[in-house]
Amino acid sequence: MLEDIFNVVKSRFDPEPKNQSSGKVKIPSDLLFKCPRCQNVMFMDDFKGNAKVCSACGYHARLTAAERLDMTADKGSFIEYDKGMASLNPLDFPDYSQKLQELKQKTGMNEAIITGECTIRTRPCVIGIMDSHFMMASMGSVVGEKVTRAFERAAEKNLPVVLFTASGGARMQEGIISLMQMAKTSAAVGRHSAKGLLYITVLTDPTTGGVTASFASLGDIIIAEPKILVGFAGRRVIEGTIKQRLPDDFQSAEFLLQHGFIDMIVERRKMRKTLSRLISYHQPEREGVYHG
Repeated sequence: MLEDIFNVVKSRFDPEPKNQSSGKVKIPSDLLFKCPRCQNVMFMDDFKGNAKVCSACGYHARLTAAERLDMTADKGSFIEYDKGMASLNPLDFPDYSQKLQELKQKTGMNEAIITGECTIRTRPCVIGIMDSHFMMASMGSVVGEKVTRAFERAAEKNLPVVLFTASGGARMQEGIISLMQMAKTSAAVGRHSAKGLLYITVLTDPTTGGVTASFASLGDIIIAEPKILVGFAGRRVIEGTIKQRLPDDFQSAEFLLQHGFIDMIVERRKMRKTLSRLISYHQPEREGVYHG
């Protein structure tokens, strides 16, 4: 109904008036959000106020790292690690340096992940958030190094790690260097685990490729947002290899939960509370813990 009303109103005005003297009104392009899954239409302010979740079907839209951090960490508690670290072009891949520069300006980030310390409902932890708006959060040398350093610092400080994953896989522009990050990050997770520390993975849409095949799948507790895509290779590649048709919901969070790959599915609005509760089970209240 809302979409029908909008279309009627829109038909009465020029969306881009040629001049102000024409008296025609420009309709804001960001007035409404149309869900790509169920086609439900919401006012953009309502959509953002609902944590970017469709009110009709529960579709969880992709967030920026800044948006995710704001929804998760206690206000003013975040201390960023390795903020100035940025990728070079080790293979002299054509236009790669230019692409990186454009993305830095567009997203305000130096790379596809932010890492640091924060508290979640007073519970201290090391947090990492991958951002699909930066080259689909592909894992190159810097992403791998920042993940590794985050686990190393967490091990030094005896802190749990909460890592939000979202990735298209390894970054082809860095070739074998990007693939080496799988082993490096996995080893860092292992050292953190050897100290008996908690690692929580939160899979968001999409988490695929080498990230799924390494640190995203190594969490002590693996959480996923509803109906997200998680996998390694694509459907057509797998079907072509095994010569079988895969289930329609293959690589969805619900399919993975049913088959034991993940531990729970948590809606975005409940994520912060869930993470805090899980950390508290493994990190009893201690004297001197920051409560900002």
